[in-house]
Formats: sequence, C-alpha cells, structure tokens
Amino acid sequence: MLVDVHLSALRPTGAAARAVELAAAGVDGLFTFEGQHDVFFPLVLASQVVDLDLMTNVAIALPRSPMHMANSAHDVALLSGGRFRLGLGTQIQPHMEKRYGSTWSDPVGRMREYIGAMRAIFSSWTTGERLNFRGQYTTHTIMTPAFNPGPLPGGPPPIYIGALGPKLTAMTAEVADGLLVMPFNSERHFTEHTMPAVRSGLAAGGRTLADLDIVSCAIVATGESDEAIGVALKAVKGLLSFYGSTPAYKRVLDAEGFGHIQPELNRLSKLGDWVSMSALIPDDLARRIAVVGTPAQCAAEINRRFGAVSHRVCAYFPGYQISDATLATLVSHIHNVGMP
Repeated sequence: MLVDVHLSALRPTGAAARAVELAAAGVDGLFTFEGQHDVFFPLVLASQVVDLDLMTNVAIALPRSPMHMANSAHDVALLSGGRFRLGLGTQIQPHMEKRYGSTWSDPVGRMREYIGAMRAIFSSWTTGERLNFRGQYTTHTIMTPAFNPGPLPGGPPPIYIGALGPKLTAMTAEVADGLLVMPFNSERHFTEHTMPAVRSGLAAGGRTLADLDIVSCAIVATGESDEAIGVALKAVKGLLSFYGSTPAYKRVLDAEGFGHIQPELNRLSKLGDWVSMSALIPDDLARRIAVVGTPAQCAAEINRRFGAVSHRVCAYFPGYQISDATLATLVSHIHNVGMP
C-alpha cells in the first residue's frame, strides 16, 4: 500500500524544505487541505523539489468557480509533470455561509455538476473545441484562445471527491475518478455504509470497482513506546471530538453505538470547551475510528481495514509530533505488510 502524508509546514514558505524531509522518510505522496493557508501553494513549491505524488485532500469546491479550480489544477499538474490529483470537498452549511460567504443548497447535485463543468473545461482546453457547458448552477460558454492554457501532456488531472454520507459517496462512485474516504470513519461504518453506497453508485454508472480509485484516510496515533502512544492518543481524541461535534458525522458515532454523545459534543463546541469535548471520547471509541499502536501495529491495522479495496492511504497525525524516524518506520511497515 502506498502512503500519502500531510505536507504540514507551519507556513507555505517552509513547504519545499518539508517536502524534501518527507520524501527522505519514504512517503509516496503529499497532500494538503483547506486550513490556515491556501491549499494549492504548498504543492506548487513541493512540485519543484520532489518527485512525489501530490493531491489536495481536499480543496473546497463549491465556493470557487469551476474555472478557477480548473486553472489551479491545470497548473499544479503541469508543474508536477502530471503527478497531481485534484481532491474536492463540499463543506458543511455553516462554513459555506459563515466562513466562505457562499450559498448552500443541494451539495450532491452541485458537486455532480461541478465535476461535469470541470471536465467540459478540460476537454475544451485539450481539444480546442467550443466550450458549451450549461448547468443548473454554473454555465461556461466562452473560451477564447487567449484564455486557453492548452492540453496537458498527460491529460487532465483526475478528480477525487471526499465523501462520507451515502448520497455523496454514491454520486462519487458513479461519476468521479476516485473516492477519498473520510478519516472520521470506523471499520463498521466503512463496511456497512460506505461500501454499499459505493456499489450502488458504481451500478448506477455502469462501472466496476476497477473504475474507481478508493483512497483510504486514517487518523493515526502512533509512537515507539506506550508513553508516546498515550500522548498521541490524547491528541487524536481532540480531533475526534471536533469531528464528532458536527451533525453530519453523527452517522459514524451511530454505527458504533455512541450517537448519544454527539449533541453534547456540539453544545460544548459552541462554548469552545475543547477539553471537555475530548474527555467524552472513550479509548474504545477512539481505537475504532483511529488507528492506534506502534508503527508495526498501525501498519498491520491499516492494511487489514483497507487493503482489500485501497492501494494507498492518507495518514494523519493530528495534534502531536511524530518524528521523521518514526514516520519512516511506519511507512516501511505499511509498504511491507504481508511480504516475507
């Protein structure tokens, strides 16, 4: 299994140096997400110093024009020599309206149309044919030579969608190039809810699993000692409580019999009481959602959970410091699980 990790430089100015360090640790790819800084700029810098796969995981699509997104994706793909995958996400209503100042409606339908619009734009750039995309939410009918960047040598970058709910997951399986499995996802939820939605979407699109790249995403709490693992687990609980406070993620807690804690997590999040939120996540629940243990144990668990349907994993190490040596050990174990 291939391993992608977060390009976690504190500031974009450090992205190139950090990319070189992560490459030395043996990772196969780097990803960024919408956080404190732009999602594309670190990948631009990394593309010039390493030959790793690059991906947004995820860029929030709906507040951006498909044309803006296509331009950014085209240029990162060009700069990286075709090693870029565009991962998109929808975001939840409060962030869409109150953080991005955008509108919220029909996220599944809008994302389906967004994929179609981007493919029409890429096709126009590739073939030179007239751009003529007319949708319910976006329309693109002008593309003069002055604005056409031309075809990419390896073709347009593939489009992946980060999804958790059954409708978005099914739509992704029906029309997208890849599914980014949300990291807040237990084995039971993945087996009983994610994969049935995937199979439904594939059937609707006349596709098979061979047509969809499923990328697993794992929240990892690891260390070389019990003490280090304990520190990592405490940090991971903080992220799990934050995810769990969001109503859209209650479905995962429900699958594990912990749906009753979601309203309280949500209430505490509005008070900013992050300490009390973390205390609501028991070790047992944390270990069902996150992957916890030594590097060897985590590697075995990642392969056990996802190896049957995924050939790569995006590994997160939220809120704690993992040394590059420990990361290298984890990556090596993931690469070599099942090998003699």
